[in-house]
Amino acid sequence: MLHRVVIGLLFLSATVFADDSKTEFGGHTKFRLTGQAYPDQSLFRDEVGSDSLDVAGILRLNYKFDGGRWSFDAAYQMLALHGDSVELGRALPGGTDIFFPGLPDDDRRLFDLTDVVKDSGKNAVSQRVDRLTVGYTSEKAVVRFGRQALSWGNGLFYAPMDLVNPFDPAAVDTEYKIGDDMFYGQYLRDNGDDVQGAYVVRRNPENDDVEADESTLAIKYHGFAGEAEYDLLLAQSYGDTVVGLGASTSVGGAIWRLDLVATHTDDDNYVQLVTNFTYSWNWFDRNMSGAIEYFYNGFGQRSGRYDQDSLSGNPDLVIRVTRGELFSIGRHYLAGSVMIEVTPLWGLTPTVLTNVADPSALFQLVTNYSLSDNMTFLASVNVPLGPKGSEFGGIESGFPDRYLSGGAGLFAQFAWYF
Repeated sequence: MLHRVVIGLLFLSATVFADDSKTEFGGHTKFRLTGQAYPDQSLFRDEVGSDSLDVAGILRLNYKFDGGRWSFDAAYQMLALHGDSVELGRALPGGTDIFFPGLPDDDRRLFDLTDVVKDSGKNAVSQRVDRLTVGYTSEKAVVRFGRQALSWGNGLFYAPMDLVNPFDPAAVDTEYKIGDDMFYGQYLRDNGDDVQGAYVVRRNPENDDVEADESTLAIKYHGFAGEAEYDLLLAQSYGDTVVGLGASTSVGGAIWRLDLVATHTDDDNYVQLVTNFTYSWNWFDRNMSGAIEYFYNGFGQRSGRYDQDSLSGNPDLVIRVTRGELFSIGRHYLAGSVMIEVTPLWGLTPTVLTNVADPSALFQLVTNYSLSDNMTFLASVNVPLGPKGSEFGGIESGFPDRYLSGGAGLFAQFAWYF
């Protein structure tokens, strides 16, 4: 079914706009290896032993068509997984699947463009359409409909203003964001300001009906005030009212950014704030850039306890973590990184994500190397730090003397682009 939809739209674009159209076809393959150790009191260790190993293969095919004012964008993706975490995600009790997300699905999306080929044992294979968009562009306006990605906000690690499929702060490969089905529009004003609007249409996974309380309607105004820039956000997302203010400006050679987001739910009002500084310099003839960011998560646990009973009293937090909108269960975070250009082809980035109140942290050392014009190598070492019961040290599982904890982990990925 998926290949028929894509092929039909490709044929339509190629025939209707054949005279003055431009097409671009490309893609990549990625081979990924992930290793994870588990400490003695980890619940995961009881299922797979002291460590786990996973292998993944990813194929992505991208097609872009430009017919002047009209455009068309499509991307097909096949994902194959083999390893312990595939089986582990099924064996554990409900709620722990956020640690092992497995295959992407379209349960909430308007269009079901994902096909699970196999999902049993240690193996899982799926194919999906991750982009499928028709767009129209005039001198001052852009309109697009279909499966596409949307990124808003000034957060570098934590992104409270990014309402649609934000990245996990610990994600290593952030090349492509998962697409969602939406209407998107942008209007450029004469003074350089612009207005963006999006309506993300979603279904209720329990009855498969399109519902307003499952969807997101948002509008964002981006403006300039001298050398500074600002954003104003107003949204209705999953039935909640969201208001946001963002700003960025240059301060003494550094860039300062801020997002302040307020959310009104049926149960309470919440505030999230993220602010960061970035600065670039040269040290021993090497280019370097650093970033430091503070994140206040109003949805986080006031008590600092993350056991099942405590989390059950905070449904607004749990539902956002489960939906993949939020990846932090505490309230105060400090993150920092330094990108070191060892050579023009080799970069090294140490990163620390810290829950200040625990305290606990995740240390990452990411390296990326350009092997050739179309081949890259990306890897990271991930080390959680903190006592048992803390966020990164391992939260309580609900089973006696067992924690949802992991030890040191390794991520390695080879990518070939064509």
